[in-house]
Amino acid sequence: MSYCRWSSDDHQCDLYVYHDHRDVWLTHVAARRIHYLRPLPPPVNPVQEWAAYIDRYNVVQRLFDQSPLEPIGLPHDGATFEDESPGACADRVAALRALGYRCPDGVEETLRDEQAALDAQV
Repeated sequence: MSYCRWSSDDHQCDLYVYHDHRDVWLTHVAARRIHYLRPLPPPVNPVQEWAAYIDRYNVVQRLFDQSPLEPIGLPHDGATFEDESPGACADRVAALRALGYRCPDGVEETLRDEQAALDAQV
């Protein structure tokens, strides 16, 4: 299961975080990030406005295709981390965000909720 991908948040996420088949939580850190040359259109709720959501998605894809990738310039660019639990992965995500890496809201909280559920099983 993926918690976030580089394509999350209109391709603005610097982390790809997932639980893999070896029962470890992996965090891949991008070495470069998109630099949009024009502002993105405002978000659209797909539940309420599906057609407008698709139109916005197509605009964002065109902007993405026209925009350069630039080095991030932070200490862990291009690194991969393995954690043994969702809680440890949540700590890693928090630390990376504190350094300036971008990740969608809710990823850390989802990992902490999973850790709490595992702890409750013990």
